[in-house]
Amino acid sequence: MDPFSSPPLSGSAEGPSNEVVMDKVKQQLAQAYAEEFFSTVRDKCFTKCVTKPSTSLSGSESSCISRCVERYIEATGIISRAVITSLPR
Repeated sequence: MDPFSSPPLSGSAEGPSNEVVMDKVKQQLAQAYAEEFFSTVRDKCFTKCVTKPSTSLSGSESSCISRCVERYIEATGIISRAVITSLPR
């Protein structure tokens, strides 16, 4: 086994089961989605709310960022529900 390989996740010599692999992929996708979401929110809300960067946020900047993040989370929830309900069953 090379130093970059992981040992098999299951006890068999054949390697991990499809279920284990799918769970790992789902976990990695969820992590990537969360990182992308927070990066986007951070960048957009900072650009919108912080006009003159300094060592600390003013009260209005802090309130703006809070409202901005809340709106992004709410919008993401609405979009997610719409997509899920439109999927064929």
